Amino acid sequence: MYKNLRGRPGVALAAAAVAQFVFALDMSVVNVALPVIRTALGFAPLDLSWIVHGYALTFGGLLLLGGRACDLYGHRRLLMGGLAFFGLCSLAGGLAQAPWQLIAARAGQGLGAAAAAPAALGMLMSVFPEGPRRVRALGVWSAVNAAGGALGVLAGGLLTEYAGWRWVMLVNLPIVAAALVLVMAVGTAGARTGRRERLDVLGAVLATGGVGLLVFGVVRTDTRGWASPATVATLVAAAALLAAFAFVESRAAEPLLRLGLLRSRWVAGANLLVFLAAAGQFAAAYFVSLYMQQVLGLGAATTGAAFLPFSASLVAGTVLATRVTAARTPRAALVPGALLAAVGLAWFACISPGGSFLTDVLGPCLVTGVGVGLVLAPVAAAATAGVASGEAGMASGLFNSSRQLGGCVGLAALATVAALRTGPATDPAALNGGYALSLAVASCLFVLAAVVAIGVLPRSRAAVPDSQPIAVTTNRPEGTL
Repeated sequence: MYKNLRGRPGVALAAAAVAQFVFALDMSVVNVALPVIRTALGFAPLDLSWIVHGYALTFGGLLLLGGRACDLYGHRRLLMGGLAFFGLCSLAGGLAQAPWQLIAARAGQGLGAAAAAPAALGMLMSVFPEGPRRVRALGVWSAVNAAGGALGVLAGGLLTEYAGWRWVMLVNLPIVAAALVLVMAVGTAGARTGRRERLDVLGAVLATGGVGLLVFGVVRTDTRGWASPATVATLVAAAALLAAFAFVESRAAEPLLRLGLLRSRWVAGANLLVFLAAAGQFAAAYFVSLYMQQVLGLGAATTGAAFLPFSASLVAGTVLATRVTAARTPRAALVPGALLAAVGLAWFACISPGGSFLTDVLGPCLVTGVGVGLVLAPVAAAATAGVASGEAGMASGLFNSSRQLGGCVGLAALATVAALRTGPATDPAALNGGYALSLAVASCLFVLAAVVAIGVLPRSRAAVPDSQPIAVTTNRPEGTL
């Protein structure tokens, strides 16, 4: 495997953080601009959602492949290549003249992000040995990641209103350029040692197809419904491909995802927890944004600015979580964080048609932000606890896949919940009822996340020796590396 990357750890952290910021930003920056984009490029109503779905589909579907590829070919190489491709697709999207061009550019952005996101996290694991320094680094990475998603709403509103919709794509270019400069300053990958491993092609096809179909089936429920034959057939096909993937990986000499990783309570618990937390967080941000615009009547730029208190409290929660995790364990921050986020979302569920930002949004924003910050920083540390450096990308790809799938599934499921409550009505009171119910369900998801943290994650780090492989058994034949 590759030796640790050379270079200053602070530069590596800055490179990974800036890269993750632009990927998180792109998850939300386009949303506010969708109505303007529809008019400007002549999108059909049913095609408009593919501006969002195209990115989610390739990003979520290719993360496992990207994670393993960075283990085999180098974190720095995949990070630079993914960033460069992401930047080129951002430029293409900003210059798009037809709907298919913008959708293709968004899909290309997802492909670049799928290569670079696990590489960024894997690079941090290579540069920072397990312990307090890694916890602090992952805390910074998590805070920047969450801030990127939250600030995307603000940036999208301001850019759309004052600069034009094309800048929600073009704004990525200077950020990508800064990330590339930082990555180049990190240094080069060390020499490769041992036998050269091959990419698990069959596993890659099955994983990409299975995860891609799962994301595809879920994101189309906004137009086809969960019970439609097309949705059911897609989800059944996804389950079949993922089951075949698990079977193949259990027998592969050089697997895309070593199933032994999931025997670790840290890795399994953290991935389940981040799935639930992402489902609740993504959906909550979506419905709070809709509440402010559709019920309170705020403009796009004002709505984006209203998320600033959430971003500030989230950073505060991340700083606190980093200190707690460094002194104790990820579990010590995850349990209170998930419960605090649940309280904040339950408070959000009390929104009313006659409310205001000060009475219905500000307080829940602050409480939820601290709680989410307490969850995001330590869950990344838990998901990589005890993982060998040669499998850093594999663990990172799995973690990012769990978060991406959680966000897609959670948003689609809670959108259905809101639609069932609202029905055909479009008045503010009816919409408020649907949003409130979905926020209450999002609160329950964080309660479940707390239960997972209590019941699955070990109480101490002693359960996983520092910097050691999680499982000593492998699926490789004797005599192989």
